Amino acid sequence: MPATPQPYHRRRRRTRALLAGAAGIVAVGALAAAALPASAGVSAHKPGGHGAGKPSRYQDVQLLSFNDLHGNLEPPSGSSGRVTELQADGTTKTIDAGGVEYLATHLREARGDNPYSITAAGGDMVGASPLISGLFHDEPTIEALNGLDLDVTSVGNHEFDEGARELARLQKGGCHPTDGCYVKGKKFKGADFPYLAANVLDEKTRKPILKPYWVWKKNGVKIGFIGVTLEDTPGVVSAEGVKGLKFKDEVETINKYAKVLDKQGVKSIVALIHEGGLPASGAYNFDCDAAGGGSGISGPIVDIAKNVTPKVDALVTGHTHAAYACTIPDPSGKPRTVTSAASFGRLYTDTTLTYDRWTGDIARTAVRSANHVVTRTVAKAQDMTDLIARWNTLAAPIGNRAIGYISGDINNTGTESPMGDLIADAQLAYGKKLDPKTDLALMNPGGIRAGLTFAAKGAEGDGVVTYAEGFTVQPFSNTVNLQNFTGAQLISVLQEQVSGTNAASPKVLQVSSGLTYTLDLTKAGAERLVAASVKLNGAAIDPAATYRVATNSFLAGGGDGFPTLGKGTDDLVGTDDLAALADYLTANSTATTPITPPAAKRITVVQ
Repeated sequence: MPATPQPYHRRRRRTRALLAGAAGIVAVGALAAAALPASAGVSAHKPGGHGAGKPSRYQDVQLLSFNDLHGNLEPPSGSSGRVTELQADGTTKTIDAGGVEYLATHLREARGDNPYSITAAGGDMVGASPLISGLFHDEPTIEALNGLDLDVTSVGNHEFDEGARELARLQKGGCHPTDGCYVKGKKFKGADFPYLAANVLDEKTRKPILKPYWVWKKNGVKIGFIGVTLEDTPGVVSAEGVKGLKFKDEVETINKYAKVLDKQGVKSIVALIHEGGLPASGAYNFDCDAAGGGSGISGPIVDIAKNVTPKVDALVTGHTHAAYACTIPDPSGKPRTVTSAASFGRLYTDTTLTYDRWTGDIARTAVRSANHVVTRTVAKAQDMTDLIARWNTLAAPIGNRAIGYISGDINNTGTESPMGDLIADAQLAYGKKLDPKTDLALMNPGGIRAGLTFAAKGAEGDGVVTYAEGFTVQPFSNTVNLQNFTGAQLISVLQEQVSGTNAASPKVLQVSSGLTYTLDLTKAGAERLVAASVKLNGAAIDPAATYRVATNSFLAGGGDGFPTLGKGTDDLVGTDDLAALADYLTANSTATTPITPPAAKRITVVQ
């Protein structure tokens, strides 16, 4: 079974007491350029007009976009900091990418002195962030985005990790209600750009909690932006994070506000959608239009794009952490640009929107779009270097603390991952401290944001696991919860991994030592779980017996499509899940006796 993409959804983040030309230009997704009456930006006048010096009929507007930054201010490590590039001969190569010091340089070079340039984002700018940002409730990331001159972004599911009030604080500013101001005498200013949340309503007022749209204006050119997040945000965020909120259908919402903008005379519209697709190739320059418009991409964004009103001229998307610049037909059958720039600041998309001053609309047949790599071979932006240094100084006393030792890389890839096994074992050990009757632990794969690398990332030395590295693995500040389930319910939980809402894209739980079973992926739905194979310490599960199970609070609330996990009894809420992992590493490893990466052989997969 292929590894389920880990990057995009989940929970509440842990909170604790940005020149040279871009590499790898790819022309995928570009629409065939139409023969326009005059080159965009060059003087051209209406027939019979006099107007020397008047602006041309057609004006190229540059749209720079990215998505799913997730607070990655420093260059991401490992595979999270690389992109795959398809070569002319059909081979591929990897390129180190990302880091706001480089992203700033690339964006600034791309803009140059172009007054008709807009920078937009597709959500998840914050949340599941590395310690340098997550430790400070993502204030450092908002500060960096201000420095990047971001104009507008949609919300993503992770913007709700700490709830609507905290999102409002990130927008409007002010010091954290619990942790206060991080720099004495300096109040957090908030975002200079608007967060758009058209489909996120307050349950009481039934109105959007933030602006539903925003209009960019320059010398008579007007382009509207509508921002939405995925309707299923409550299914991938903790219940507390979305309390009091209602998430509406993406298409219905965009179509609603496209009409509103149209009535206001705004005919050019871009939708910022925190929902995405999965291209047939992982290469950022894969041509997903090769066999026809959008035929090389699948996933939720396809149906969304096919149903969003033709009033919308382009879709900037996200959530799946994939890279694409495609065209997908709108409801009228006309091609429309749909883009995504992977994640973690490794790419940015450069789209040219040709604005027709006579109609106020975008000449869609002239739209061009391409993804560009945020290479690390350009000069760093000094302001971003300074920003990172400043926040790292504040984080260092906590982040540099050693919490354990490993003998090799413990990765988080695969249906069952070594990192998943380690976390489940840590939660089982912690559960037994709370209640000796604890039998097993289950961990959702999407909550494991990274693996642990043997090679030192700083001055700590090879094999040393620091608190900062642990934070990167588990940044959500979930608690470890204990609940009782019958054996029949436990079987149902394991069936829910591959059925119901998880049937199309299984979410295989990571399991603690002693729990073994087989998944037969040649079958369908719940039958994929070979129920008779489920054993605990070699004994078959008794449907009538009671089992004490440790999970994180996200799963204990039925998150990620596991409703049965929300029906446990005799709940006992424990400590923070990172603390449980840190305690386990500390108790079971030393510099001379490091932890060996788990073999990840608890789940047998038949394909």
